[in-house]
Amino acid sequence: MNSIFKALSDPTRRKILELLIEKDLNAGEIAEHFQISKPSISHHLQLLKSCNLILGEKRGQNILYSLNTTVLQEIVKWFYNFKERGEKNDL
Repeated sequence: MNSIFKALSDPTRRKILELLIEKDLNAGEIAEHFQISKPSISHHLQLLKSCNLILGEKRGQNILYSLNTTVLQEIVKWFYNFKERGEKNDL
């Protein structure tokens, strides 16, 4: 879970996730939305992929990136449980 929170702490990575909510994209399509180098975009994509927030599927010579909704559901569940524990402690 720590690697996920580290990944989410960066605004560029959060923006990449927001883009992937709309549709699956390759690295070039993602890079079009930023004014940073393509190697930097690749670094962000690798970090997101390493903590399973995104998936990459080879399509021809490109990799198509998509959200890993399973991991996102686990994060939401963690936040919900965290909130529930906090409310029980307030009683």
